[in-house]
Amino acid sequence: MAIATRQANFTLPEDLLKELKRAVPKGEQSKVVGEALRNELKRIKFKKALRTSFGAWKDGRHPDLAKGTRLFVRSLRKSTRLKRLASR
Repeated sequence: MAIATRQANFTLPEDLLKELKRAVPKGEQSKVVGEALRNELKRIKFKKALRTSFGAWKDGRHPDLAKGTRLFVRSLRKSTRLKRLASR
């Protein structure tokens, strides 16, 4: 299944364009630029998500995590395991 494509007009620094043309065969340049752009957009979105979520887990809102996430997750797993054994 082919992905729909559209032509876009971008300006690039001259040295970057020359390097692209030297390093990548002519028929693959758009693919390389597209993959690089996709990776950069993922990085930007991830960085934004980290910034907006930083500090969301405060002790006042989540006292059950005050002793650390490891103990909390362990208690969840233990309770799930006990429920499963009880239902047999």
